[in-house]
Amino acid sequence: MDAPNIFEALRESHERQRTLYRQLVETSGDTPERRDLFGQLKEELLAHELAEERHFYIPLMELDAGVDLSRHAIAEHHQLDELVESLDETEPSSPTWLVQAKKLAHKIEHHLTEEEHRFFQMAGKLLTEQQKSALAKTYLASYAEAKAATA
Repeated sequence: MDAPNIFEALRESHERQRTLYRQLVETSGDTPERRDLFGQLKEELLAHELAEERHFYIPLMELDAGVDLSRHAIAEHHQLDELVESLDETEPSSPTWLVQAKKLAHKIEHHLTEEEHRFFQMAGKLLTEQQKSALAKTYLASYAEAKAATA
Protein backbone atom coordinates (compact mmCIF):
# COMPACT_ATOMS: atom_id res chain seq x y z
CA MET A 1 0.00 0.00 0.00
CA ASP A 2 1.13 3.54 -0.70
CA ALA A 3 2.08 5.82 2.15
CA PRO A 4 -1.01 7.42 3.64
CA ASN A 5 -1.99 10.97 2.87
CA ILE A 6 -2.72 13.40 5.69
CA PHE A 7 -6.46 12.68 5.63
CA GLU A 8 -5.99 8.92 6.01
CA ALA A 9 -3.48 9.46 8.81
CA LEU A 10 -5.88 11.78 10.68
CA ARG A 11 -8.83 9.41 10.19
CA GLU A 12 -6.92 6.59 11.92
CA SER A 13 -6.67 8.70 15.08
CA HIS A 14 -10.29 9.81 14.67
CA GLU A 15 -11.40 6.17 14.74
CA ARG A 16 -9.32 5.49 17.86
CA GLN A 17 -10.95 8.50 19.52
CA ARG A 18 -14.43 7.26 18.58
CA THR A 19 -13.74 3.78 19.95
CA LEU A 20 -12.39 5.18 23.21
CA TYR A 21 -15.14 7.69 23.91
CA ARG A 22 -17.84 5.14 23.06
CA GLN A 23 -16.33 2.68 25.54
CA LEU A 24 -15.80 5.41 28.13
CA VAL A 25 -19.44 6.54 28.25
CA GLU A 26 -20.48 2.91 28.85
CA THR A 27 -18.52 2.76 32.12
CA SER A 28 -19.99 3.42 35.53
CA GLY A 29 -18.49 4.31 38.88
CA ASP A 30 -14.88 4.76 39.85
CA THR A 31 -13.47 1.65 38.17
CA PRO A 32 -10.00 0.83 36.82
CA GLU A 33 -11.66 0.44 33.39
CA ARG A 34 -13.06 4.00 33.50
CA ARG A 35 -9.73 5.44 34.64
CA ASP A 36 -7.82 3.46 31.99
CA LEU A 37 -10.14 4.44 29.13
CA PHE A 38 -10.12 8.08 30.17
CA GLY A 39 -6.32 8.01 30.33
CA GLN A 40 -6.13 6.47 26.86
CA LEU A 41 -8.58 9.02 25.45
CA LYS A 42 -6.68 11.94 27.01
CA GLU A 43 -3.41 10.62 25.58
CA GLU A 44 -4.96 10.12 22.14
CA LEU A 45 -6.53 13.58 22.08
CA LEU A 46 -3.34 15.27 23.23
CA ALA A 47 -1.06 13.55 20.70
CA HIS A 48 -3.58 14.04 17.90
CA GLU A 49 -4.20 17.72 18.61
CA LEU A 50 -0.51 18.55 18.91
CA ALA A 51 0.48 16.79 15.69
CA GLU A 52 -2.62 17.94 13.79
CA GLU A 53 -2.15 21.59 14.69
CA ARG A 54 1.54 21.53 13.74
CA HIS A 55 1.30 19.45 10.58
CA PHE A 56 -2.16 20.16 9.21
CA TYR A 57 -3.63 23.40 10.52
CA ILE A 58 -0.48 25.55 10.67
CA PRO A 59 0.41 24.70 7.03
CA LEU A 60 -3.19 25.46 6.04
CA MET A 61 -3.00 28.82 7.83
CA GLU A 62 -0.28 29.82 5.38
CA LEU A 63 -3.00 29.86 2.71
CA ASP A 64 -5.62 32.62 2.86
CA ALA A 65 -8.47 30.16 2.28
CA GLY A 66 -7.26 27.98 5.16
CA VAL A 67 -7.04 30.61 7.92
CA ASP A 68 -10.65 30.66 9.17
CA LEU A 69 -10.95 26.90 8.92
CA SER A 70 -7.77 26.35 10.93
CA ARG A 71 -8.62 28.92 13.58
CA HIS A 72 -12.04 27.32 14.08
CA ALA A 73 -10.56 23.83 14.45
CA ILE A 74 -7.86 24.99 16.87
CA ALA A 75 -10.53 26.77 18.95
CA GLU A 76 -12.46 23.49 19.11
CA HIS A 77 -9.31 21.71 20.28
CA HIS A 78 -9.12 24.24 23.11
CA GLN A 79 -12.75 23.50 24.05
CA LEU A 80 -11.96 19.76 24.12
CA ASP A 81 -8.95 20.44 26.34
CA GLU A 82 -11.16 22.36 28.77
CA LEU A 83 -13.68 19.51 28.90
CA VAL A 84 -10.87 17.00 29.56
CA GLU A 85 -9.50 19.25 32.31
CA SER A 86 -12.97 19.49 33.87
CA LEU A 87 -13.28 15.70 33.84
CA ASP A 88 -9.82 15.40 35.35
CA GLU A 89 -10.95 17.58 38.25
CA THR A 90 -14.17 15.61 38.83
CA GLU A 91 -14.26 12.51 41.01
CA PRO A 92 -14.83 9.48 38.70
CA SER A 93 -17.44 8.14 41.13
CA SER A 94 -19.48 11.36 40.91
CA PRO A 95 -22.74 11.24 38.90
CA THR A 96 -21.63 14.42 37.12
CA TRP A 97 -18.54 12.64 35.78
CA LEU A 98 -20.55 10.61 33.27
CA VAL A 99 -22.57 13.68 32.27
CA GLN A 100 -19.30 15.50 31.53
CA ALA A 101 -17.86 12.47 29.73
CA LYS A 102 -20.92 12.37 27.46
CA LYS A 103 -20.54 16.09 26.79
CA LEU A 104 -16.89 15.46 25.85
CA ALA A 105 -17.90 12.54 23.60
CA HIS A 106 -20.50 14.71 21.86
CA LYS A 107 -17.98 17.52 21.31
CA ILE A 108 -15.34 15.11 19.99
CA GLU A 109 -17.85 13.62 17.53
CA HIS A 110 -18.96 17.09 16.40
CA HIS A 111 -15.35 18.09 15.81
CA LEU A 112 -14.37 14.89 13.98
CA THR A 113 -17.46 14.96 11.76
CA GLU A 114 -16.89 18.61 10.91
CA GLU A 115 -13.25 17.92 10.08
CA GLU A 116 -14.03 14.89 7.92
CA HIS A 117 -16.97 16.41 6.06
CA ARG A 118 -16.00 20.07 5.80
CA PHE A 119 -12.34 20.71 6.59
CA PHE A 120 -10.90 17.76 4.69
CA GLN A 121 -12.80 18.74 1.52
CA MET A 122 -11.53 22.32 1.63
CA ALA A 123 -7.99 21.27 2.55
CA GLY A 124 -8.07 18.70 -0.24
CA LYS A 125 -8.52 21.52 -2.73
CA LEU A 126 -5.81 23.69 -1.15
CA LEU A 127 -3.03 21.10 -0.81
CA THR A 128 -1.15 19.32 -3.57
CA GLU A 129 -0.85 15.51 -3.55
CA GLN A 130 2.82 15.91 -2.63
CA GLN A 131 1.90 18.16 0.33
CA LYS A 132 -0.75 15.66 1.49
CA SER A 133 1.86 12.87 1.56
CA ALA A 134 4.58 15.00 3.16
CA LEU A 135 2.18 16.27 5.86
CA ALA A 136 1.14 12.69 6.66
CA LYS A 137 4.77 11.74 7.29
CA THR A 138 5.46 14.71 9.57
CA TYR A 139 2.08 14.33 11.32
CA LEU A 140 2.67 10.62 12.01
CA ALA A 141 6.19 11.26 13.32
CA SER A 142 4.99 14.07 15.61
CA TYR A 143 2.00 12.00 16.73
CA ALA A 144 4.23 9.02 17.62
CA GLU A 145 6.61 11.32 19.49
CA ALA A 146 3.74 12.88 21.48
CA LYS A 147 2.29 9.43 22.29
CA ALA A 148 5.69 8.24 23.50
CA ALA A 149 6.11 11.35 25.65
CA THR A 150 2.79 10.77 27.44
CA ALA A 151 3.22 7.01 27.85
